[in-house]
Amino acid sequence: MRFVGRYEHSLDVKGRIILPARFRASFDTLAFVSKHNERCLAVWTPEAFERKLDEMEELLDRTPHDRQMVRAWASGSAEVELDRQGRLQIPAYLREYARLESAVLVHGAITHVELWDPSEWEVRGSPGDEELAEPSTRTIPEEGA
Repeated sequence: MRFVGRYEHSLDVKGRIILPARFRASFDTLAFVSKHNERCLAVWTPEAFERKLDEMEELLDRTPHDRQMVRAWASGSAEVELDRQGRLQIPAYLREYARLESAVLVHGAITHVELWDPSEWEVRGSPGDEELAEPSTRTIPEEGA
């Protein structure tokens, strides 16, 4: 499954977020949440999380910097269950990392789902909109190429 689309949701008082219905079918009752780039959270299907674990494991024997990053990522990951309403309980330490307080931007990132504080998205994520509107030296593959 690949994830695309953008949704706005709110954390409830227990720190839960509703996973959009379009995404839910890929998760069954289990998901993995981890710290991710630019201070967002990644929500992984069990299969995608296994692939990410494989990638991270390859970094363990490289540099001390890589090992430290892998440790931070592994310790900043959690297995969570989806309840019947499709809600994920986001652990407090992950909410704190991503600065999630009430409003949450939930969007597809192809291989996973990302959870962003909307103001953090404006600073770190939305510059990609400018790149799409005014591509510099980067090219977007043509359809059928």
